[in-house]
Amino acid sequence: MSSDERAPSGWIASNRTLAALLAVSALALALRLFRLGNRVAHWDEARVGYWILRYQETGIWEYHAVIHGPFFPQVNSVLFQLVGASDFTARLPVALVAGLLPLAAWLYRDHLRESEMVALALFLALNPILLYYSRFMRNDVLLAAFMLFALGFFLRARATGRARYIYAGTAMLALGFTTKENVLLYVLSWLGAGALLLDHRLFLARNHGRRWTGAFVERATRSGRWLARFAPHIALAVVEFFAIVVYFYAPRARGVEGPGLWKAFGNPAMFGAVVREATVGSWSEFTGHWVKSQGHSYLPYFEHFVRVLEQGALPLVVFSVVGFLAARYVDERPRDLVSFAFYWGAVGVLGYPLVTDIKAGWVTAHVVAPLAIPAAVGAALLYRWGQEAYEDGDDAGAAAAALVALLVVAQVAFPAVSFAYLHPQDRHVPGLLGGQQDNYIVQYGQPADGIGPALEKMQAAARANENGTDVLYYGYANEQSDYIFFVPDESDNDRWPAASGWYNRLPLPWYTELANASVDSTMQSETLETRRPPVVITRTKKKPDIDEYLSGYVAYDHELTLHGSETTIYIKRSALREANSTA
Repeated sequence: MSSDERAPSGWIASNRTLAALLAVSALALALRLFRLGNRVAHWDEARVGYWILRYQETGIWEYHAVIHGPFFPQVNSVLFQLVGASDFTARLPVALVAGLLPLAAWLYRDHLRESEMVALALFLALNPILLYYSRFMRNDVLLAAFMLFALGFFLRARATGRARYIYAGTAMLALGFTTKENVLLYVLSWLGAGALLLDHRLFLARNHGRRWTGAFVERATRSGRWLARFAPHIALAVVEFFAIVVYFYAPRARGVEGPGLWKAFGNPAMFGAVVREATVGSWSEFTGHWVKSQGHSYLPYFEHFVRVLEQGALPLVVFSVVGFLAARYVDERPRDLVSFAFYWGAVGVLGYPLVTDIKAGWVTAHVVAPLAIPAAVGAALLYRWGQEAYEDGDDAGAAAAALVALLVVAQVAFPAVSFAYLHPQDRHVPGLLGGQQDNYIVQYGQPADGIGPALEKMQAAARANENGTDVLYYGYANEQSDYIFFVPDESDNDRWPAASGWYNRLPLPWYTELANASVDSTMQSETLETRRPPVVITRTKKKPDIDEYLSGYVAYDHELTLHGSETTIYIKRSALREANSTA
């Protein structure tokens, strides 16, 4: 990819830029670690966290596409053992990786001006969508970060001819494959964007009086020579890639029949089956789930996707268009990296509403991350215009550039603070110009604000109880004959998949498992005549069925999602007193 003209840079200037990137990354880490554990776990966080805790308990794990890649089970299971499980530690890997993401801008120094690298780092650090979902135990920001690092390392390998960048890029690519299945969409986007760049070059060759076939052969020959030169390193990188993938995807089967990674070290003949399950088996599981999970109408999902971008990335999207057009039509020749990243992100705007299975703000991270590159070019262009106007004594031009910059800062800072810290669990949020607006960034499965203290009391009461059931769910069958909260045999929830009624309890199972609580359920209200556990949970509309049996309990009404799931947590007063006395 081509490099644009940059201002002369010596050792001091280069290190000044790197120091700026380090400062932005430190800010990004601070923003992500601040009150990281305060938000109550989202439905999806709780589901994955619960299965990680069960994996720790049983030593049994296998890949299931419905809960995405193995990164969290393998990384967080170790992290939980080292420092303990909590909302904070569950989200810590994402916060750390995303906090370091601004440093990826340094890998693009062969293709971006210094001001553009700093702008890119700022977008990656402060964008409200990336900020919110980098404080979240989901794979989306992880995947985006790993792939930005991977592309940067591969570009450095091409620019410098140093093999170490190939290995670093391969490690990032492999880690991307351990996060989420739509990593394949990244690869397809890269191939498509690369094909468009090749078309650029062939078109330019024709405009300069050359045959496109000759230009194609020349580029193919040059690329072939590069590949031949690094063939041994590429071969080792392929081995590295599969070693990482197999480690993460290989099943764990402690105490049960079937292939397992650690069992294979005692029985080397099992390694073939382990590798097969980690590669072919995982691929079959993924493709089977992908085919079954699609099939919704496009326009509602596209509209939601655009609304999330409007709330959390409008300046970035606008600057990305400006940066793409400037790099394509203002510079002497189109800049490959800028065009590549814009194509990569733009196709995602159209494609992700088609392939995603639920309306969720986190999916926009896969578009925001690549569009940050052309957005950085656009923002740096505004900076240079303002600087030149100031140096030329053009007060009006400098003031206009400063005003636009202030508006951009407000459009980034206000939603970042609002969504990530002030309203991370709210259905409605204040608008920048006043009034209330629907919250599109926060996904529906997020419990509504206010439930945290009740969950802490629930856990304390469960921990203080020494005999019998700690938490009892009072469930029922709805009009579709689906169980709500009730599970005929609670042991069905020890291994994936849990019983259907269990999923309606989320995110509560994560918190009861953290408290090592004994859990049971019933559909008979009379059960409470003889059983008086410290915690009883039911849907709020079912309170009349059991209120008469629960004298001596305090009732807490809360939503388990943003709305439409009002649930009551009853906690025995004596259990609360006992928990407080032992605290």
